Amino acid sequence: MKIHWEPLRQIIQSNQRFVISSHVRPDADAIGSEIGLACILESLGKTVQIANTSPTPPTLYFIDPTRKAQQLGSGISAEDVAKADVHIVVDTSSWTQLSDVGKVMRDSAAKRVVIDHHVSSDDLGAIEFKDVTSEATGSLIFQLAEALGVAITPAAATALFAAIATDTGWFRFAAVSAETMRIAGQLIECGASPPAIYCQLYEQGTLAKMHLVGRALGRMQLECDGQLAYTTVEWNDFAQTGAVPSDTEDLVNECLKVLGTKGAFMAIEQQNRQVKISFRSRTDLLNVAAVAEKFSGGGHRLAAGATLAAPFATAVGKALEAMREAVIAARPQEPVSAEADQK
Repeated sequence: MKIHWEPLRQIIQSNQRFVISSHVRPDADAIGSEIGLACILESLGKTVQIANTSPTPPTLYFIDPTRKAQQLGSGISAEDVAKADVHIVVDTSSWTQLSDVGKVMRDSAAKRVVIDHHVSSDDLGAIEFKDVTSEATGSLIFQLAEALGVAITPAAATALFAAIATDTGWFRFAAVSAETMRIAGQLIECGASPPAIYCQLYEQGTLAKMHLVGRALGRMQLECDGQLAYTTVEWNDFAQTGAVPSDTEDLVNECLKVLGTKGAFMAIEQQNRQVKISFRSRTDLLNVAAVAEKFSGGGHRLAAGATLAAPFATAVGKALEAMREAVIAARPQEPVSAEADQK
């Protein structure tokens, strides 16, 4: 699904002040896409600010060493956001995922643009540049740079490589294609260092994180004859281990390492007592985006998420029931024999 970038080129050319935003609890694809896009716009002489509802996780500071991505109300105000000519949202198309930034955006007169690869979508009143077949928003930002004829700086290359590498599970997920590897190769030529990026992403864990991971793995359970695995992390676990919420990043994928699993989910209690649920699937027959949408969440067929405002046990129960139903529905139907049909 090739994106036609000419309308966005015209928007960029005819405007000066840009604000970039992404979803709550930003991951590497969100932050990497924001930084990569900011570098592109600044190379064209544009004024750029990044405003997010959530702070950047410390584990991703290496992507944004100058801390350009600011938390709304701390470093950047609603008034600053409202002054933008254009507000570009990356890696989400959801009002819920934009949270406080979305509220400011609704009241702003700025033109709205979305660059995203997620299937789930709200009407943000934006001009959309979406490719739901793309492995990462970072790839779309790279394609935009190519369309604009803008050279990728080493800083942008690092940010975009991290975005793509994390959203593809370090290039092992089904969405990876020859085009993915072409882009990755180009980013390396532009200055991205895979060994350094991998080290920053996956080899900076604390002992507290290892203890938290141990708790989560120890709680893992199987359902649906071993085809569904899930685990949980309560808020008290963070206090008792000294870990932080970002230490749970990608931990849900450990559930899919169990032989025979087709789907998985992980429930993580937040400080405000809401419960973040991460859903995963290893087969197109099990669409976890549809499961997440039942709870006003969304994502991809194989990876999605939602946040439930319910007591922890209740939220886990609802997620478990929804995933049970989805796993059972995704099982191949056995053909009915002629003899059974006659009965």
